[in-house]
Amino acid sequence: MHLHPDPLLTELRTALRAGLSGIGAGTALHGPPVTDGGPGPTRQLLDALGADAFERPVADGGLGLGVTAGVAVSEELGLAAQGNAYRARAWAVELGSSPDAVPADPGAVPGAVPGGGRVEAVAVPGGWELTGTVTVDTVDAPAFLVAAQTGRGPVVLEVERTAPGLGTDDRCLPPVVRLDRSFVAAGAVVAEPGGTAEGALARARLRQAGYLLGIAAGAHRVAVAYTGHRAQFGSRLRDLPPVAFPLARALVRLRATRAAVYRGAWLVDTGAEHEGGTAPAAALATAAETAREVVRVGMQSCGVRAMTAELALQRYHRLAAVEAHRYGDPAALWRLVGAERLREAREARRRSGTAASPA
Repeated sequence: MHLHPDPLLTELRTALRAGLSGIGAGTALHGPPVTDGGPGPTRQLLDALGADAFERPVADGGLGLGVTAGVAVSEELGLAAQGNAYRARAWAVELGSSPDAVPADPGAVPGAVPGGGRVEAVAVPGGWELTGTVTVDTVDAPAFLVAAQTGRGPVVLEVERTAPGLGTDDRCLPPVVRLDRSFVAAGAVVAEPGGTAEGALARARLRQAGYLLGIAAGAHRVAVAYTGHRAQFGSRLRDLPPVAFPLARALVRLRATRAAVYRGAWLVDTGAEHEGGTAPAAALATAAETAREVVRVGMQSCGVRAMTAELALQRYHRLAAVEAHRYGDPAALWRLVGAERLREAREARRRSGTAASPA
């Protein structure tokens, strides 16, 4: 893993920051924190930069920058407190699905979130029956891309909005799609159980981890700037130990999280481990915890000023709260990582014992 910045990614970040600086911050204290999906302003910027080609292989007419570029784009969107319009389109482009299908957030598969955050797929004659709940950017779409869990691993299907048992709810944030034994024909499968679906899910987790990392970094940046010029008791807030120490610990946490996220992206891009192994799930769990903690520290450091439109720190707080519903509780992801590592350890010990036994 190279520890020096990639010059190409540096240029990409520069172009993104220049474009995002011209998009309104949306500092309203109430209502949805972002406008996601196709009509959002960040989507127009990404289209102008040709973002759909960043991760696409060179053989398919893309730039072949790998998921590392997708993580960088997502991080910059989070840093600017904008919606992550890149996430859904990258998922759809990777799977080669219908351009009209809206991808559901796939991070809860396989089995990372118990209960309603997981979709089960049961094989029936002629197709599958899906049961569960997924989050989407918008419910105004003719079809949805849904990742579901089967006995053989995750599978991704394109589900028509008119499918039996499918219901939508846009009264909550983010909107949700509920499936109750919804039948999907076998021909609607866009990623089979196994490597194809698992690889796509690993990259989706890393993009989401990058976005959460950006949210945390943006909140920390705002808190450091405000406490650097706000004076209290004859000195800057940032010079007072009760403020300085938590902000310093948050910075250390941010750097450790960034290393974990980009290490996971490097593992996936280079194939050093099969689809990164447990690194993508571990990176997502780490980023989710970091986002919650760093945003909380930033809010506490700024005091009552944190809830003003002028600072816009509350925007990061609301974004972090919304994103928590997309990919579930970090503890559930850590259980998934632990179970997978335990399985790998047992398998390695079994192979070692087999090799050591006499013929």
